[in-house]
Amino acid sequence: MKLDVIKLDGGTAGSIDLDEALFGLEPRADILHRVVRWQRAKSQAGTHSTLGKSDVSYSTKKIYRQKGTGGARHGSKKAPIFRHGGVYKGPQPRSHAHDLPKKFRALGLRHALSAKAKAGELIIIDSLVMTEAKTAQLAKAAKELGWKRVLIIDGSDVNENFVMAARNIETIDVLPSIGANVYDILKRDQLVITKAGVEALEARLK
Repeated sequence: MKLDVIKLDGGTAGSIDLDEALFGLEPRADILHRVVRWQRAKSQAGTHSTLGKSDVSYSTKKIYRQKGTGGARHGSKKAPIFRHGGVYKGPQPRSHAHDLPKKFRALGLRHALSAKAKAGELIIIDSLVMTEAKTAQLAKAAKELGWKRVLIIDGSDVNENFVMAARNIETIDVLPSIGANVYDILKRDQLVITKAGVEALEARLK
């Protein structure tokens, strides 16, 4: 699979052959769905918490005598049926993470890359080197290149000036190749990968 390579200033920089095993698969929604669910579950805070009957701060005194009132039998007002009482089997802090095999996660990343390639939303760029960390300069270049909501993946090291210029632009996310993941790839309209990023991904996913 061959794609043209562009430069940050809009010029051309030849072409590149992409590995069909990474960018030429027929995307499967079920695989992508499983990996995204795993990612979102793992990142979920799980800090939800409620107070049970033994946790609420309230008197434990029996509210009225056991027999002879004609009403139901009750103990303290900590019971869940009363206002300000404890919550019965409410959510407690826990981890929502579940296991997913490493090979399946790698397969999901291949299908995410292939999905972007098939949709025509994959862009290969020569490099991300900027001599100065100028946000306005990068915003202008992105507008001229037609980038709207993009994820940019570089090699192991990302140019520091580029990162600083991009961090104030809401529509641009930048990741090193080791941080490439299915959720971030799919939630953006376009995927931009540097030549170094392509090499790093091919080495990572072989």
